[in-house]
Amino acid sequence: MKLPVSILPYNREKACAYAQAWAKKRNPAYLDFGDYGGDCTNFISQCLYAGSGVMDYTPVFGWYYNSSYNRAPAWTGVAYLSNYLLRSSLTSGPFAREIPQDLAQPGDVIQLRGKQGLYHSLFVMEKQDGRILVAAHDFDALYRPLASYRPADFVLLHIEGVRSYQ
Repeated sequence: MKLPVSILPYNREKACAYAQAWAKKRNPAYLDFGDYGGDCTNFISQCLYAGSGVMDYTPVFGWYYNSSYNRAPAWTGVAYLSNYLLRSSLTSGPFAREIPQDLAQPGDVIQLRGKQGLYHSLFVMEKQDGRILVAAHDFDALYRPLASYRPADFVLLHIEGVRSYQ
């Protein structure tokens, strides 16, 4: 088993700056998955990477992007990202815990849940007068109120830090 080198802070400012820069356009370093099922989680992963600087190259269950054909399912799949962030205490990369809405912070991740499960990822940009404002791809948004999505249910993932393993 790998031993942790360190627990690094998650840089929420860098993650939010990345979201600000790329919410309404696409970074050419990454494939736009809009024609392949959606780009929402790809965008969220990019934001998380901007704030963490660490990828997890664990085969199958990691979180990384080298190219459109060399990436982990968690980089682009809504439920896979949720599973990764909640179980990543075993691996390198960002890790999270589920929290209630009133504890949301900029840089956290929201995933909308419907009858079929998790279906869309959003990035928390700020809280303003108790309202959560988000950034997203697919229906590109920047500082859009979470309430405007009218989700039946959602999961709020608070990014607690970043693990770096040898």
